[in-house]
Amino acid sequence: MSENKLVEEEEQAVVEQGVHNFSSEDKWVKPEDPLLLERLEWFKDQKLGLMMHWGPYSQLGLVESWALSDKDADWSRDGIDWDIDAEELKRQYFDLNKTFNPLRFQPELWADLAADNGFKYLNFTTKHHDGFCMWDTHTTDYRVTGPDCPFHTHKHADITKELFNAFRAKGLGISAYFSKADWHTPYYWAPGMEAGSFTSRGPSYNPQEYPWLWEQFVQFTHEQIMELMTRYGRIDVLWLDAGWVNDYRDQNIRLGEAVDKARKIQPWLLSADRTVGGPYENLITPEQTLPEYALHVPWESCITMGTSFSFRYEDRYKSVRQLIHLLVEIVAKGGNLALNVGPQPDGRLSETAISRMKGMGAWLKVYGEAIYGTRICEPYSSGAVQFTQKGDTTYAIYLYRSEQESVPEELHIPLQSPFGRIDLVGGQEALALDYRRTENGIAVRLPEQERQGLAPIAHVLRFR
Repeated sequence: MSENKLVEEEEQAVVEQGVHNFSSEDKWVKPEDPLLLERLEWFKDQKLGLMMHWGPYSQLGLVESWALSDKDADWSRDGIDWDIDAEELKRQYFDLNKTFNPLRFQPELWADLAADNGFKYLNFTTKHHDGFCMWDTHTTDYRVTGPDCPFHTHKHADITKELFNAFRAKGLGISAYFSKADWHTPYYWAPGMEAGSFTSRGPSYNPQEYPWLWEQFVQFTHEQIMELMTRYGRIDVLWLDAGWVNDYRDQNIRLGEAVDKARKIQPWLLSADRTVGGPYENLITPEQTLPEYALHVPWESCITMGTSFSFRYEDRYKSVRQLIHLLVEIVAKGGNLALNVGPQPDGRLSETAISRMKGMGAWLKVYGEAIYGTRICEPYSSGAVQFTQKGDTTYAIYLYRSEQESVPEELHIPLQSPFGRIDLVGGQEALALDYRRTENGIAVRLPEQERQGLAPIAHVLRFR
């Protein structure tokens, strides 16, 4: 199939522009600690992270966790095509730990693949809303090292430990995804409450009416966070999901207390209390979306390589061109891309995912100087042109939507700032490009060889 056909098929509902919920810039609170400010600059340098949603749910090829919530059934159970009622579905889902046995898991291969292809950090789901722990927790048997999970005897059974160690050994940062909700523990979804068997995102009871039960959940949550902070090496980011659990509503888990305890051990720790705002949302985290305009605070879009965060059989993957274009536009608007890949239930990454990562890596090896360590600069993003800046050098990245797009003789760049020379990143270093001033910026003449053949993913111009 041609790349042009792939683009047409894959662009359906790839990413929404500024629609999904994420915190606004004005809710961002600048940390006072100089070390945290330094770490935020480190984070902004990284640009590309590998996100992974993985757990027993990957065996079904369905959306992670959400099918457990009756209130979310209208969208989360659209892939459930066998004859089953809601209660039996929940029982079967919670029993998936008894068959989760990813014997082909090789953490070093994942780390090598990420490091060799331009990824700078890992964001791994230590626990999603379903409550299954991908680390050797002491708080529950509902874990990958638990006696009911056949993988518990494997040498790599503590999956979080193995991944964090492997990626850290390759020099990559570590971001620990942790859901503040837990739909497995009886401290959150407590049986025998007024809600009966009907489940929703929140607890099955009113925390204000059962403060002693809620306090058990708070202590349970703090203990799990501190296990990750004390037994799993250096963590760069604590990435907290389930924004409906927050200290400003009736689900107050005293998160600040937990983060402050964690920072006594790991003082460099950034926290992303996503969609909540306030002092513990150091990073804003749009999901499956790009902000319409540049953001002047640290942020990271989590976007799937396919259509789903968790592994889906025969998923439709974005092309390398689409993925690079997403990365470039996100970076031009001041953010990082956390690109999500859902591992297979057997412990491998799909061949398509590996191919896409290698394709991105090949492009970044040539053009990465216009991505890594850059900062935003006006006019940020304008049509096909995206801008980045590093020191006295400005980069204009001209994107081609498909390989069939015609490459013009001149690239029109809406840039008004002064410069002394233009050349092509990845081109002949000694070759300065001809240009002329226009009413709206400049027109840069491309060398003849750049206009032949199929359109590249992008032309990257260096202004200095």
